[in-house]
Amino acid sequence: MFRAALGGVLVAHGSQKLFGWFGGGGIEETSKGMEAMGFRPAKTSAMLAGLGEAGAGLALALGFATPAAGAAAATTMGVAASVHAPNGFFAMDGGLEYPAVLGLAATSFAIGGPGRVSLDAATGHVLDRPWMRAVAVSVIPVAIGIQVYRRRKALAEDNTTTSEAAPA
Repeated sequence: MFRAALGGVLVAHGSQKLFGWFGGGGIEETSKGMEAMGFRPAKTSAMLAGLGEAGAGLALALGFATPAAGAAAATTMGVAASVHAPNGFFAMDGGLEYPAVLGLAATSFAIGGPGRVSLDAATGHVLDRPWMRAVAVSVIPVAIGIQVYRRRKALAEDNTTTSEAAPA
């Protein structure tokens, strides 16, 4: 039940980014936001964020390829949490609380599996083996680290360009 709820929340958020559903801005507005936050290339980043939420969320809701789905969702939420971290912890202040909890919940399914009522169980866990869980979980911090590094580098380059262009 919780897996399906988590997946549904992720699908809704990803659909906002990809399609503009549920009050979202769609891919164009999401791309503008990604650009402002330092993600390059912005449109690719918007697509990956939307797919990381909607695609991984759908797979989690169904309990399909759960290690990969959990890792993809956790990575996307970990990067989102890093963006919100300067605002503190609490979501009401724009902090990292909400994406961090979603990421931790997704990680728990990558580690613990989907449960008995899932497509993974129905297919004999072909895409949910113990070694897949270990690999998926080990990839999460690496993937987050790469994205955070790339974003910080882009923001630093933006600041350098802005300061060089400013009149003295």
